[in-house]
Amino acid sequence: MNQRLHTPEGVRDIYDTECRKKGTLERKLHQVMQLYGYQDIQTPTFEYFDVFRKEIGTIPSRELYKFFDREGETLVLRPDITPSIARAAATLYETEKLPVRLCYIGNTFINHSSYQGRLKENTQLGAELIGVESVDADAEMIAMAADCLKAAGLTDFQITLGHVAYFKSLLKKAALEEEKEEEIRELVRNRNFFGMEEALRAASVEKEALEALTRISEMTGGPEILALAEAYAPDAEAKQAIERLKQIYELLKTYQVDQYVTFDLSMSGLYGYYSGIIFRAYTFGTGDAILKGGRYDHLLEKFGKTSPSIGFAVVIGDLMNALNRQKIQVPQEKDMNLIIFDESRREDAILLAGQLRLKGQRAEVLCSRQDITIQDYCRYGQEHFAEFLMYLKETQEILLWNLSTGEQKIIKGTV
Repeated sequence: MNQRLHTPEGVRDIYDTECRKKGTLERKLHQVMQLYGYQDIQTPTFEYFDVFRKEIGTIPSRELYKFFDREGETLVLRPDITPSIARAAATLYETEKLPVRLCYIGNTFINHSSYQGRLKENTQLGAELIGVESVDADAEMIAMAADCLKAAGLTDFQITLGHVAYFKSLLKKAALEEEKEEEIRELVRNRNFFGMEEALRAASVEKEALEALTRISEMTGGPEILALAEAYAPDAEAKQAIERLKQIYELLKTYQVDQYVTFDLSMSGLYGYYSGIIFRAYTFGTGDAILKGGRYDHLLEKFGKTSPSIGFAVVIGDLMNALNRQKIQVPQEKDMNLIIFDESRREDAILLAGQLRLKGQRAEVLCSRQDITIQDYCRYGQEHFAEFLMYLKETQEILLWNLSTGEQKIIKGTV
């Protein structure tokens, strides 16, 4: 097998209609972020290894794509765009005291073991609000996330909201060794609450901490579960986390997106840099979250600037899969003109296409062939989202087809 004819494992080509739909979806989400006042930023596809080192709290080093520059410095393909934004913002906005709203689109690369069809390269579109610690910033980000998913065409989705301080406080109360604590975190991430209880009993955790942790599976649902979580909050930090979630929920009512929000106090965050609220969005047709976000108030400190921040990213491929499985169409504008010409009308076809392009209309030009029928050209035009097909015939006629309605007309004369 010639490997040059195939993509490596974990990556794939995106083309034709799928690529066009992907572009349309990205533009829709990007427009939502711009409506909220977010400005574009582009960061490099690869960075120094230090940007994603263990202390930053991103993915394990073994899952990074690493290589070297000419000076021997270790570089990596970015596995996550947020640390790149944090690095850039700490430098570019070092003295800025007012909020910085940034949005981006780019590909991420994670060298994980491929299973269940997971790709190693994914497109993410996200936003970061830097310099604001308030509940208002939290609510704005969650509301914008909901508006993005609605703009994509989803009507049935759920944004699950949690707070890393709550679960962290429960673990602190249990006084576990580091290795055992990580085991508990992994069991909870996998929703294996029976396994968690067994592990806690084996570790001889005191009764009060054991009861609080075993009730964590019940702390999932609507705002009513916050009362249960508050009752088992082991310290002031956990109580403050619950109060924060209550305040956010009240603001989300004002944004009129509270119907999309549920709570899960067992959430601890995929990345170690999360420091406050965390949230993920789910819908039918995909096994993983299509949107992930949270507050990371100490990440920019790693790059020299003290600044509270919050952000989220939409995984475009997972969102498209969900839309396809729910049979939700990404509307495609028919904005193309397909111009077919007999050889003697070449100059007319070129001039006509030029006139259309000057008006901001797309135009594709093809010389007619005897082995291709007009029906074939019509099908080709429909597949390429053409609204009109114009056939410049040698007889000095122009046959005009409206590919949306099927209406035909003959225009006499030249262009």
